[in-house]
Amino acid sequence: MSRYDGDAVGGEAAGPERTFAAPPPARGRGFARTWWGRAWLTALEDTALDGRQLKAGRRLARAGAVGAVSVRPGRITAVVQDRDRTAHRADVLLQELSGEQWDRFLGMAVERAGHVAALLDREMPPHLVEDAESAGVELLPGLGDLEPECDCGTWDHCGHTAALCYQVALLLDQDPFVLFLLRGRGERALLDALRSHAGTRTEKRSRPEGVDAAEAFAVGGIRPGLPAAPPLPVAPGVPPSLDTDGPPPAGIDPSALEFLAARTSAQARHLLAEALRDGHERQSHERQSVEPEPTVARDAVRLAAGDPARAVADRLATGSGRGREGLAVAVRAWRQGGTAALAVLDEEWTVDAEALARARGALESAWAEGDEDERPVFRARANRWTVVGAPVQLRLGRDGRWWPYRKERGRWVPAGGAAQDPATALASARAELRSGRRA
Repeated sequence: MSRYDGDAVGGEAAGPERTFAAPPPARGRGFARTWWGRAWLTALEDTALDGRQLKAGRRLARAGAVGAVSVRPGRITAVVQDRDRTAHRADVLLQELSGEQWDRFLGMAVERAGHVAALLDREMPPHLVEDAESAGVELLPGLGDLEPECDCGTWDHCGHTAALCYQVALLLDQDPFVLFLLRGRGERALLDALRSHAGTRTEKRSRPEGVDAAEAFAVGGIRPGLPAAPPLPVAPGVPPSLDTDGPPPAGIDPSALEFLAARTSAQARHLLAEALRDGHERQSHERQSVEPEPTVARDAVRLAAGDPARAVADRLATGSGRGREGLAVAVRAWRQGGTAALAVLDEEWTVDAEALARARGALESAWAEGDEDERPVFRARANRWTVVGAPVQLRLGRDGRWWPYRKERGRWVPAGGAAQDPATALASARAELRSGRRA
């Protein structure tokens, strides 16, 4: 039996199932502090059709209504009690990775020792997830991946399955191996597979690939069948150096061209990884939103997020009109959520009456179950709510999500990704503030 006390999670990592004891009530705090915990909640909150059920789920989870949580491949289960003490069995399903997907993930992971070391420290660095996606493996759930089942009869996410998902976000914060178990492999099985895969890596590399030239010539006009799709390159291609003996033409910066070529190569590899990913055709057909065309100012931030050389970064800072410090803050926003996060950084807009009523309702319900002393006092201006007496702020995006901000050297800077729940966003801002003070 695992123990959960809000700060540590234990458990039997060897078996195909882990059970986490029912946690105490979690009033007055957010449900996810890590970026991967917030990504789990985003998959829930962007999928659920009824926002009222999400609010009900948050209230139940904060009140300690979620019982012991069972985690096994493809399914999480718990008994959730309504306010009237009626018990319901809630299940949430997540598709397991196939054997081929596990092989691709293991092959990627053993190439980068830092990934394994981070997992052993109960961390999930963003580049591990990005490298897995490039290998065609989705670790974190996406839109519609968390499938609810509840004996209350609701066909979509109900308050019971939502409460279970919020509870699992707390577990994921403490131990990302919970996610791997859901995807099909427990901690011990995963680590054993990594060791086994590393042992055979050298042998596999020594095998020749391709077709012997003499054999290909001998078949003459016989046309062979098309080969299988090539594997995804381990890393983006390296553009040729433009450092020549002669001076460059007037107005041409070779270092800037080399940087643009490198970013183009990285983007091409990302698009190829998307095309090779399982279910890409279906997901492309179902995708409802299209990324807007980039503006010059927005594209300058995107390029700056690629860590260019100092001279190129200075040109981007000047060309974007943001200056060096302003561009650094914009890059932070971009890495938190792309164009949506950048819009929240730049735009201050008047919230219409309907959206304002929804925002105030979300703020009221976020702390409805907590003590009065825990309720923050906000000073509102346009789409920004600043906590009175603290250098933290919530910003409302046009899509209804809340973005955490904190003040740093007199400037408001992003402090985490977006959340549907303002309490979760505020917890992220406060955590970033504490981290900054320790640093």
